[in-house]
Amino acid sequence: MPPVATDASFPTEGVANLKIEEQKKAASNGTPGYNPFYSHDPSGEAEPDYEYEKYKPYFPVVDWEPLGPIDVGKDRGFFADKSKKNLLGAAGKVNWLGPDQGVEIEGLDLRHLTTEQKDELALLAAEVGIVIFRNQPITIEEQLEFGRHYGPLHKHATTAVPKQPGLEEVHVVYADKNRRPDPAAFSKTELFHSDVTYELQPPALTSLKIITAPALGGDTIFANGYAVYDSFSPEFQKYLDGLYAVHSAKAQADGAKVAGTHVRREAVDSIHPVVRVHPVTGWKSIFVNPGFTRAIVGLPKHESDAILNLLFNTIALSQDFHTRVRWGKDDIVIWDNRVITHSAIFNVWPQRRHALRVTPHGEAPTSVADHDAKDLPSGKARSRQLQLWEEAGIEALDTSKRGKGVKGYND
Repeated sequence: MPPVATDASFPTEGVANLKIEEQKKAASNGTPGYNPFYSHDPSGEAEPDYEYEKYKPYFPVVDWEPLGPIDVGKDRGFFADKSKKNLLGAAGKVNWLGPDQGVEIEGLDLRHLTTEQKDELALLAAEVGIVIFRNQPITIEEQLEFGRHYGPLHKHATTAVPKQPGLEEVHVVYADKNRRPDPAAFSKTELFHSDVTYELQPPALTSLKIITAPALGGDTIFANGYAVYDSFSPEFQKYLDGLYAVHSAKAQADGAKVAGTHVRREAVDSIHPVVRVHPVTGWKSIFVNPGFTRAIVGLPKHESDAILNLLFNTIALSQDFHTRVRWGKDDIVIWDNRVITHSAIFNVWPQRRHALRVTPHGEAPTSVADHDAKDLPSGKARSRQLQLWEEAGIEALDTSKRGKGVKGYND
């Protein structure tokens, strides 16, 4: 779900009367106004002829208990063959998308992956961030079972589930001609997020399948947290290593109330390290996002805001850390939410864009100090870039000479 932290004052077409009334109520009780990215649209006419009518958005009025500690077991990436020979060796073609992240695998059917291949997929996603599979016939029931291999599945407290009963662990992504984005409601930087980072144990390996793709537009940009961390000076990295930040579900819950949809689980705040260490790779990643990260613990507001804005802008504006995925029908992307932030591109209206997401829980985010206190096979926390340079026999960049000599840029 693409969140944003800025309130909108203009209703979206299709449910204008509802939103105007809700805004009036909000103004009287101090609740933030309608926001098209926290406040999901509960309206929509039935379309009996639409192939995936049963998977269109539905907002059940049910109440769920707060989430406590969840036993996610040992990360499946620990069980993988490091060469990934079972997965990559069986592929028809492997297309590496860039030096920092991303790979597209052809010739494999996700329904038929072996346990060994699934585990190697977890390791591959931990290393390169996102893995793309095109034209996958996997059903949503099979996608759910696939997701359970990686951990217990998350149920979202506010966003839509499919109309079909029994699919409460599925998150619906949906846009059509009746859901026109309001550009006054957000900036492009604010749209980058990692899913539900306010949970005590946010998602790990995540899958999103497009079941109805627009002819053009509606791409997704994925940003690599390893590369964001590695872009900073060693001095700043060391400072960030010890920081913690507050992640909050409150704006999302308030948005649901304003839209007239039910909040199924009470909103929570969680405190997570700003630099998160992936348990399998041991690599350090920036773990904040504009959608849910609100403040850095223990810092004056002006300092906290300055640091978070620097991190947010580096995530959103550093094109060399990005992979842009253009979707086709039945494409599925698997990514590691512990490393990746993402944003949809809002140029799809008035076309339909319909996707289904399955989201396993991961471990509680681990700081550099806590990771180093454990005796994991991944070893001590470290920079991804420095490790790759060392393995390639390349000397690390001398930061004292930055800005001198050859700039390395050629258009």
